[in-house]
Amino acid sequence: MKILAFGASNSKNSINQKLALYTASLLEGAEVETLDLNEYELPIYSQDRQDEGGIPSLAHQFLAKIAEADALIISFAEHNGSFSVAYKNIFDWASRENMKVYQDKKTIFLSTSPGPNGGATVLGAASGGAPFQGANLLASIPVGSFYDIYDAETDQITNNDVNEQLKEAVGKLSDTANIAAA
Repeated sequence: MKILAFGASNSKNSINQKLALYTASLLEGAEVETLDLNEYELPIYSQDRQDEGGIPSLAHQFLAKIAEADALIISFAEHNGSFSVAYKNIFDWASRENMKVYQDKKTIFLSTSPGPNGGATVLGAASGGAPFQGANLLASIPVGSFYDIYDAETDQITNNDVNEQLKEAVGKLSDTANIAAA
């Protein structure tokens, strides 16, 4: 099973990237590919830009990465209660090529933040749109107070309840693919 995991953020130190990769690491035997949104930076989407120059090749490449995966683990950064501009922009461009950006892939949505809400607002928006955007959403988990439950030296989540939620989520992927959850 090939998992595409990424944080929906362009921060070089994204805690959402860390959460997505940690969660993907809980699947033993899976091939995990990491996506970095910094490699998909595009001009801000507008209909005028699309009419003038078409859909940029980076948007096609983003969709191709999703197509190559069996499942997706995406952790959403919350900026002012919504998606990060970096994610929203690549998503908007990609959706002009294929409205079902997630291409019916088995998907786990996550979010985290330094505060106790854990990005629940953006996660709610992402989860609400999932059926219309081609995500076969198996789990949606906000993880609050990231810095209180993450050990940077070991790259591990230290909170047992959060670990159990994440393992249950990846277990839903492994139930469908003969992959064991760690």
